[in-house]
Amino acid sequence: MRTLLFTSTTGGTGKTAITVALGQLAQQRGQTVGYMKPKGTNLESVVGKTRDEDPMLARELLDLDAGMHQLEPVVYSPTFVQEAIRGRADPAQLRTDIAENFSDLSEGTDLMLLEGSTAHWTGGSVELTDADIAEALDAAVIVISDYTEASDVDELLDAKRAFGDRLAGVLFNDVSPDRADELVDDAMPFLDGRGVHSYGAVAHDEQLGSVTVGELTDGIGAELLTPAVSTDGRVERLLVGAMSSSGALTQLRRARNAAVVTGGDRSDIQTAAIEAGGVNCVILTGGHRPSRAVLGRATSEGVPILLVQSDTRTTLDRTERVLGSGRARSAETIERMATLLSESLSIEAILDG
Repeated sequence: MRTLLFTSTTGGTGKTAITVALGQLAQQRGQTVGYMKPKGTNLESVVGKTRDEDPMLARELLDLDAGMHQLEPVVYSPTFVQEAIRGRADPAQLRTDIAENFSDLSEGTDLMLLEGSTAHWTGGSVELTDADIAEALDAAVIVISDYTEASDVDELLDAKRAFGDRLAGVLFNDVSPDRADELVDDAMPFLDGRGVHSYGAVAHDEQLGSVTVGELTDGIGAELLTPAVSTDGRVERLLVGAMSSSGALTQLRRARNAAVVTGGDRSDIQTAAIEAGGVNCVILTGGHRPSRAVLGRATSEGVPILLVQSDTRTTLDRTERVLGSGRARSAETIERMATLLSESLSIEAILDG
């Protein structure tokens, strides 16, 4: 049996989608696949229980016959951490719980997939960093990373120090076209010379890097004020309209597939966003409805206007969460990721070592 632990350098790297997609690809090869996320960190309240959505997705799409308490033995919530630093968590017992569940889940499998944390050092308060877990469960480690600037290699070198010989390599995901040459020609050879193997890179894909306006509307509980406008447009990034109208216009002209979050009383920002061309929706905060003129212009330009009751900070947090989670939580997204992985990388090199 081969055990792989997938960790990442930052949030939004596609770790969950890649882990589950690789599991499906392994199943298509005839392998029996198991999955576990030892520390639940992407927490939501589901039917009265706090748990991680990632194992729920894996259980469904990999058709696993296992309970959530097995797939996610440790719920690493803020409350749990508070209790840990007060000395009310036993690291040895937690390791035993993880090891016992791992033993049950891995029985009879050809490949065991472990999903780590957004940051490999998460869990240090109870001696359960991703490096600790990899050592305890004898797992090889693959780091999922983006690449936006040359200094990103620092995080990967830090991962090499943390995981040592257990680091099998790095898989780059969501790489923009303007960074691809630098990554392949400079960063990958640099890392290889320092003992960090690169499996390759998956290019930015609009379907994976975005959610539809309709999905965003539902995800943040917004009211659609422009029902005649299609919500099929896709949102990849957020812009905050809190600056002067002249400054906003300069920023908005460079936008692409963006959602602009601004106060419902800022008609100047609203108008600038509608006219920008690369803004696919405007989210108005504080429950303030825009003027009829703004709604009329938005309808004629085909830009959906969404209204929420929450303040700007809360709205940003909710919207960022929808953008981050919505990219991974559908069968269609996982299928698309599996296709991209197959086209971009050697699946055999990843799964077989």
